[in-house]
Amino acid sequence: MATRTIWLFLGIAAAAVAGSVVTYDTTLGNVLYVVTYLALCVLAWVAVARTPRGERWPWILVATAQMLWLTGDGIELGYYYWSADGVPPVGLADGFWLAGYPLLAVALTMMARRRAPGRMRSAVLDGLTLAVAAGLASWQFLILPNLGYGLSLAETIVPPLYPIADVVLLAAVLFIALSPGDRGAPTRLLLGAVVLYLAIDVSYNVLPYLLDYTVVAKIGPLIMFGNALMIAACLHPQRAELTRAGEQVNVLHPARVLFLGLAFLSAPTLTLLEDGVQRNAVVALAAVALSTGFVLTRFTFAVREQEKAQAQLAFQARHDPLTGLANRAVLTGELEKRDGPVAVLYLDLDGFKQVNDTFGHQAGDLVLSVVAQRLGGAVRATDLVVRLGGDEFVLFCPDLPEAEAVRLAERVLADVAQPIRYQGSLLDIGASIGIAAYGPDLPVGDGDLLRSADMAMYEAKKQGRGRWVMAGRLP
Repeated sequence: MATRTIWLFLGIAAAAVAGSVVTYDTTLGNVLYVVTYLALCVLAWVAVARTPRGERWPWILVATAQMLWLTGDGIELGYYYWSADGVPPVGLADGFWLAGYPLLAVALTMMARRRAPGRMRSAVLDGLTLAVAAGLASWQFLILPNLGYGLSLAETIVPPLYPIADVVLLAAVLFIALSPGDRGAPTRLLLGAVVLYLAIDVSYNVLPYLLDYTVVAKIGPLIMFGNALMIAACLHPQRAELTRAGEQVNVLHPARVLFLGLAFLSAPTLTLLEDGVQRNAVVALAAVALSTGFVLTRFTFAVREQEKAQAQLAFQARHDPLTGLANRAVLTGELEKRDGPVAVLYLDLDGFKQVNDTFGHQAGDLVLSVVAQRLGGAVRATDLVVRLGGDEFVLFCPDLPEAEAVRLAERVLADVAQPIRYQGSLLDIGASIGIAAYGPDLPVGDGDLLRSADMAMYEAKKQGRGRWVMAGRLP
């Protein structure tokens, strides 16, 4: 689905949700709520059907969770309209509502593992640290105050399960938020949906102390907009970033250190609030806060050093050490991801061996570096310049028409042919170029694309120095 269509869908969903909020607790509002929610559930399964088979399981769990929540709402509406006793405080609907949380948490955890395979340790540890702090706060402020009122067993057990489910869901979404991986629109939509779910649940527990419950109850339809955000993430053309390994290196954000510090201080702070503010307790809390600050500062310095080393290793694994250009691994990835027209120019330098034999490898390294700079200056910002090895280079140019590829080849031939000054001498080199340009509908494999450009380059060499040949037009 196109990005513009996704934003249109979210706009329609927002309007429907707003209508449900305004007409809440009326027959019209209930009908609008059920119709909107049912339409979103249908779209969730449509989104699942459009997802590649190997990436469907997390989205199947998301769609199932939404169906369970809708079923719980339907049961409650049934009590509302047809039960003489009205809606029970705890009932079958709670079972369906609570069942959706672990499914969604499992889906998020699966996404996190697929996004960062083998790189989840720090995200899991930090996520669990923050979740434990949230769980402690939920126990003290949301669960404990509601215990011991002499209610029935079900009314005593079921309500605390919601804050517990929220903590589990929080841990799962933190695994994604704190793990390495791309941070495009699908990830932001997903995180926004879960944050909205959690905000609604917390509001249900906190706002009744501040507002009349008839006002608080109207936030219920907002959960549908969270569902719409989830569906939009699944329908987004870049949704693969949620279920495939990303390239982004994990970086320690300053906010992450701040949240960890708050998590470490949560237990002594809550204890201080529970026991009352006493001078000794305040001094102890200040000492703990100071020690925590020192520990986190040392932790930050250590992690920064590790990040620099990881970033350097990641760069070396994907770039040529001499020229700084991307290497074959990067080109292979781009070829595998291509989904539209593309032109590939395969270059081999003319006269490079003579330069090496006459002036030595230092001169040869200079030639390669200068050629790399000239190639980088000849292409667009969206193009990729690759050194395959030796004196072979590739220009990967998405959405470049064949005629433009020819003009690029001619420009590159002219640029590369400019003499290079070395220790008072002029190094004279040239290039032979093979071009392979294909549209999105032509069934050309990734290997065939590069191979065709390579064969065309060899044909250019046969015809003489400083030429280009278009693949598919070989004599």
